[in-house]
Amino acid sequence: MSAEFLKVYLARHGETEWSFTGQHTGATDLPLTAQGERNARQLGERLRGLRFVAVFTSPLQRARRTCELAGFGDRATVDADMVEWNYGDYEGLTTAAIRTRRADWTLFRDGCPNGETAAQVGTRADRVVARLRGVNGDALVFSHRHFLSVLAARWVGLPAERGAMLLLSEASVSILGYNHSADEPVIQQWNA
Repeated sequence: MSAEFLKVYLARHGETEWSFTGQHTGATDLPLTAQGERNARQLGERLRGLRFVAVFTSPLQRARRTCELAGFGDRATVDADMVEWNYGDYEGLTTAAIRTRRADWTLFRDGCPNGETAAQVGTRADRVVARLRGVNGDALVFSHRHFLSVLAARWVGLPAERGAMLLLSEASVSILGYNHSADEPVIQQWNA
């Protein structure tokens, strides 16, 4: 299959306790809530009938479990580059709590002390983009909100910081692809 027809489906994991409360969840390996498990099964229903030559998942259990409940766990390759942003000192905090310390803080501009910057997440995303462009057919990725936003920005050649413009809901599906050729990467669908 040529790159012109390649599609990469991005699936954000289902709800966790911290995603429900708005806490930044990077390396903390939280399970899905009961609602998150329902989200994952519904995600599987939406993906039913689609054919993927490759399925990838973050190693974190919320993404892996979403992948399993959606019906793709037996085919998934774990990719450490697909983990969520490392929030460092801000792990487990809400944006409101962080802004009591630093009123003008934004994740994509400022990054996190003892964690990652947008550029560092972008470097991981670039490696994933290169792997995905090497797949000979449609691919499916199970990962996390901020990482997937950076991945989409890098897919279309934008700086990692532009991922801030791409909001993702739990258990959403987005599609990356091409317009007319491999020189024209596009976001075909976002946050469905």
